[in-house]
Amino acid sequence: MKPIDFRSDTVTKPTPAMRRAMADAEVGDDVYGEDPMVNRLQERVAERLGLEAAIFVPSGTQANQIAMGLHCRPSDEVITEVGSHIVQYEGGALSALWGIQPQGLPGERGLLTAAQVAEAVRGENIHAPRSKLLSLENTHNRGGGTVWPLERFQSVVEAARKAGLAVHLDGARLFNAQMATGTPASAWAKLTDTTSVCFSKGLGAPVGSALAGSAALIREAQRLRKRLGGGMRQAGILAAAALHALEHHVDRLAEDHANARRLAAGLAELQGVKVEPARVETNILLVEFTRPASEMVSRLATLGVLLNATGTHTARLVCHLDVSASDIDEALTRIRKALES
Repeated sequence: MKPIDFRSDTVTKPTPAMRRAMADAEVGDDVYGEDPMVNRLQERVAERLGLEAAIFVPSGTQANQIAMGLHCRPSDEVITEVGSHIVQYEGGALSALWGIQPQGLPGERGLLTAAQVAEAVRGENIHAPRSKLLSLENTHNRGGGTVWPLERFQSVVEAARKAGLAVHLDGARLFNAQMATGTPASAWAKLTDTTSVCFSKGLGAPVGSALAGSAALIREAQRLRKRLGGGMRQAGILAAAALHALEHHVDRLAEDHANARRLAAGLAELQGVKVEPARVETNILLVEFTRPASEMVSRLATLGVLLNATGTHTARLVCHLDVSASDIDEALTRIRKALES
């Protein structure tokens, strides 16, 4: 029985073409700035995002945390949505690494409003942390792969700018947003001070993310990357995979979105599971089971369908390049069996 893995788009395997690109990569010492593949990747990322420069790092968490270190100092505050990755999935790094306090605001499927941001910014007060940074996420993972409408994003960023805040975008799945809307990734990124993107999610590379921003910020990011142990020396082998992903796997994200919609439509016809197909914007869908989610995760694992519980009755399923349309149909058959047993 072939496993069908919906746990995350991080579980993808490198394609044969990607492996060939890795094997053929010309390499050098990236800490000295001498790795040609890394340099090429960083240039392409900066071009794609409409920012001056970029730096290649091992993970999305490191990219985001370098941004936190660039924009904030100990006792400063980052304003963000309460379910954001930097709060929920980065091991408490805000406080452990930088002494930063998050102010989490409740969003609408992960999205904030300009009024929320303006109200959240603290005035000068010796009793309170200083509000220094607004961090947004596009697409929003815990929101179910929600895309930020560009006009709403602009209004929230404008509110932050009026209050003197820097702006960071966690764009781990920013190219999913691009493919879902037809809006270039740069349209969001150019409004920010820093934007991170991830190659090891929907784009299918085995490792790597990048942080982009001004040339001055990225020079300082090199120092913070070194401090965090992110100097990877002959990293061109990994950069080659990321570059292949950037050049060949962005357009195919539309297939993942179509498969997620196909899955949602099929699940909506089953008893014992609730899903809202209209809310599936990209490659992520959130479902609610009548039975406990932990029970359903276990039942489905025995049938070769893997997914993650996100709450007592809720679960997340993520489509990616290793899940085909025929896999969706087979998964629906197995899920129906689990629900009926």
